[in-house]
Amino acid sequence: MADEFDVIVIGAGPAGQSIAPRVVRGGLSAAVVEEELAGGDCAYYACIPSKALLRPVDLAGDVRRVPGMTLEPLEVAAVLARRDEAVSYLDDAKQVKGICSVPAEFVRGHGRLRGPKQVEVTTRDGSIRLLRARHAVVLATGSRPVIPPIPGLAEASPWVSRDATSVKNVPKRLGVLGGGVVACEMAQALHGLGAEQTTMLVRGHVLLGRMEPFAGELVAASLADVGVEVRMGVTVTKVERPAPKGTVTLHLSKGSPLEVDEVLVATGRRSATGDLGLETVGLPDTEPVRVDDSMRATSVSGGWLYAVGDVNGRNLLTHMGKYQARICGDVIAARAKGKPDDLPAMRDVADGRGAPQVVFTDPQVCVVGLTEAAAKAHGFDVRVVEYDIGQVSGAYLLGDNYRGRAKAVVDERQRVLLGVSFVGPDVTELLHSATIAVSAKVPLDRLWHAVPTFPTVSEIWLRLLEEYGL
Repeated sequence: MADEFDVIVIGAGPAGQSIAPRVVRGGLSAAVVEEELAGGDCAYYACIPSKALLRPVDLAGDVRRVPGMTLEPLEVAAVLARRDEAVSYLDDAKQVKGICSVPAEFVRGHGRLRGPKQVEVTTRDGSIRLLRARHAVVLATGSRPVIPPIPGLAEASPWVSRDATSVKNVPKRLGVLGGGVVACEMAQALHGLGAEQTTMLVRGHVLLGRMEPFAGELVAASLADVGVEVRMGVTVTKVERPAPKGTVTLHLSKGSPLEVDEVLVATGRRSATGDLGLETVGLPDTEPVRVDDSMRATSVSGGWLYAVGDVNGRNLLTHMGKYQARICGDVIAARAKGKPDDLPAMRDVADGRGAPQVVFTDPQVCVVGLTEAAAKAHGFDVRVVEYDIGQVSGAYLLGDNYRGRAKAVVDERQRVLLGVSFVGPDVTELLHSATIAVSAKVPLDRLWHAVPTFPTVSEIWLRLLEEYGL
């Protein structure tokens, strides 16, 4: 006999955890299934620990910029201890307690579909528990890192992001494959924590290639300033590691082989759809689960299957997965109760407009909406304005040699912002104002009356609008 719940969620990461409170407040029962740690990668191996490692490096940059401040060597053991505290020492008891307090039932084990509305859970002792959903099953299994098919790479036991954020002993020589967010953040963090030789191997010719070009340029300059070597236009052709914990030799498309103690692969992630039983409901297990704007799977009859977060491939960002989950939970509850399911808050519109994102390097990179190139590709009548953030009084007060830039992409027909980018020290708190302006399509003439305080970095808003001509 199957245990019955109104809604079953497979995956207890940030997205999965956000479903249960929404459906329960809508009058439904819920079960949440998780094989590993409740809280997911974000809480233990990604967002939280990486920012804990980056924070001291960020502060060190601030100290270097302010005259009269003395930069003391980092106490690496203390930084790692703080990281361990931030991830609750890999103990998810508090997260499980939070799920149960919703109230929802927490089920520890590997969950997979066994046909429509049925979930088979293999528990840690090997026993099988069958769950049945009256209304919906929600997939929230996240994503997994991609290891490129380079000869010898997999056999060399490369690091992925989880290994980098869980580091106990920082390698003296570190190779980093990739030029995206994880590559930039972890190269800077681990170099700041003691890696003496950090080499980034980037297949393309820019860092952070999905963002405005100046973002990657400013980050690359900052990495070079602290001693990180960034090699552009280089691919790894073969990897050798004769001894399990020995030296890793990276053979390159140009130049001499590179010897390192560890190699971090940060070349992307893919939706975690393997071994979910998708074939039992007619879906492939090699691609993201396609969903509509209510997060319901588009190729499954009966309308009972939903997918939120990385597993649907829309946007591999924690906050966007939680956003999707809030929509999904409310939609499921409304449909189960026969209530309207098409209210404005019940459809995903933010993903299509360009999700907000922060790269926590020094300088920080904050973006929302479309880049200039993307806006033009979408056919918008675009005008862009840029400004040197270092020329703003509030930025000057943060220290000498402040390097930063801001860019606004304007839809000339509607005179609203399509996208905004900020790059510079301490710019993260500017992002939500930009997100509101972009998502709410605030007219520039109205935005002009949102007066920034002096002297703060937020005065960059005034400068951008003046550059536009207001």
